[in-house]
Amino acid sequence: MSTLGALLFGMLPIALWAWLSRSPRTGVAVGAILVALLAWFVVPRALWASGSWVPSEAESYWLYAVFAAVVCVIGVLVERQWPRGSLRLVALTGLGVVIAFGVEFGDYEAKPGDEGVLPAPAGLRVVEGQGHCGSGSCAREVTATGDRAAEALREHLASRGFSAGPPLGGGERRCRAVGLLVVREVCAELTATRPDLVEVTWYVNRGAFP
Repeated sequence: MSTLGALLFGMLPIALWAWLSRSPRTGVAVGAILVALLAWFVVPRALWASGSWVPSEAESYWLYAVFAAVVCVIGVLVERQWPRGSLRLVALTGLGVVIAFGVEFGDYEAKPGDEGVLPAPAGLRVVEGQGHCGSGSCAREVTATGDRAAEALREHLASRGFSAGPPLGGGERRCRAVGLLVVREVCAELTATRPDLVEVTWYVNRGAFP
């Protein structure tokens, strides 16, 4: 899945509310709340923000669906009408849970995606290794060469929300974490053997709590 997928899914509660609402005044107010809620769940991650206030991709489905359903129910009660779309709200929440499960665990034994590490900054030559899997997780690795390769990679990772983590024996670790209720952390380990060469290995930690 992707940010676009989360955005398209996020439009479903807004479309459902347009069908549910009978009062223009309440309809606009609740619709605006749904749009703001969707922006919170999609935009920060698209801009590579990180932190406990940034929803993870999986939360953009299940948790967003729960919040949107609650907002719609409140809107229906304010309008004092029978919740004719209650079953659709339940179905939408269930769909969000199913999609989130696929996003979070469908690639559990697969190598991580680019995760903001790739594409590398312009001017660097990147060669990807085979990566490796073990102990229920997988990692990818690349070797980047070019002028100030290590420094360029550090600046690149910082622009993608990575910050310094606990140091390693022969290198350094940069991590970024997102998630309101369940944290998804991506860590990149950098080992610079020469000023113009750096090896980067990255992996995903899932399921931790803030």
